Amino acid sequence: MAHRTGSRRTALAGMAALAVAPLLTAAAPASAASTAPGPARRPRITGMEVFVVRVNHRGNWIFVRLRTDRGLHGLGEASHGGGTDEDMKRELGVFFRQVRDRSPFDIAAYRRSAFPRAAHGKLRATAFAALEQAQWDIVGKALDAPVAELLAGGAVPRTTLPVYANINRAVVDRTPEGFAAGARQAVADGFGAVKAAVFDDFPALTAPAPEITAAKESGIARAEAIRAAVPSGTALMIDAHSRFDVPLAVEVAERFRPLDLEFYEEPVSPQNVSDTRRIRSAVSQRLAGGEALFGRDGFLPLLRERALDIVMPDVKHCGGLLEARRIADLARRHGVQVSPHNPSGPVSTAVSAHLCAGLPHLTRLEYAWGEVPWRHELLAGGERFEDGGLVVPEGPGFGVRLDDAAVRAHT
Repeated sequence: MAHRTGSRRTALAGMAALAVAPLLTAAAPASAASTAPGPARRPRITGMEVFVVRVNHRGNWIFVRLRTDRGLHGLGEASHGGGTDEDMKRELGVFFRQVRDRSPFDIAAYRRSAFPRAAHGKLRATAFAALEQAQWDIVGKALDAPVAELLAGGAVPRTTLPVYANINRAVVDRTPEGFAAGARQAVADGFGAVKAAVFDDFPALTAPAPEITAAKESGIARAEAIRAAVPSGTALMIDAHSRFDVPLAVEVAERFRPLDLEFYEEPVSPQNVSDTRRIRSAVSQRLAGGEALFGRDGFLPLLRERALDIVMPDVKHCGGLLEARRIADLARRHGVQVSPHNPSGPVSTAVSAHLCAGLPHLTRLEYAWGEVPWRHELLAGGERFEDGGLVVPEGPGFGVRLDDAAVRAHT
């Protein structure tokens, strides 16, 4: 990613102050003051478009595009926030009223007015984040700078990101053979790391013991089939989606020892800090989690207790792109790595890539592999991979734009 010099240095420093300075304190989310260019240069947000792209039984992709009176547009993604698509449209409308007729540079003001509402449930958090993303995109375009540089205050450590293929949404045949086939194809497509949630049909822990045992053995068989299907150097991660209690989590982890997992994700809810810490102390695998947590306050108990080795903020759900950066920096100060949750569409993936470009303690970015064959058509130029890594989109803002014809074909 080319470094930018000249007249934009002051603006970059100003946006970096917005992103970075509050990380040094425990201030409220809107504590930073923007030092972006003066009012004469600022565009004004005048409209919003919402696109619902039909994907599969797992859910749709919802994209947002803000427009300004200067002809600039900004993209965000509001997928997988819970509720119906109409529920999400209504929430997006509520948050749009907070930005209409305002400058997209006023991200701090938006956060100050809208963050309290965003804290009340995943649906609201996701709608809030989509509009914050879109504002960052516009700001980057107005400054002719990538958002990655705005967040980092200049240079970023990487332009290509290590990624893993989340095959879970693409695997319809939930047998061990079905998971193995999906993993094998993801590796053939160039991915050197694979993740699956092999316990998604696990019963409630109050179910009869034989039912629990059968579900446990089924999930383990799926994981073993994935490991057997891919080359020995392929990294493997297993997500338990919080199905277990502590004894079961430890038992399954012991059974997973031969699989050499890169990480073991959320055997219990990370909101249960004490149980998460007990599991981390008892298992050999690195423990990851946090995909649904909101804000720094949601992650701080886990970080203070060192209950996780890897935190997984999602730019759609954790309180916005700026909050994701703050969570990542908080994790770094506690010696914890970051692997952003991102089983998402291509817009959120571009946003996450710009976040990850500035994170020296990144492990891998999640990529939703194989959901639809036409994913690459939705963005002009598609998504680029080199040597198994995702290339951070180049150009101002997030460096991507929707292909309107392709989007319309799938709405």
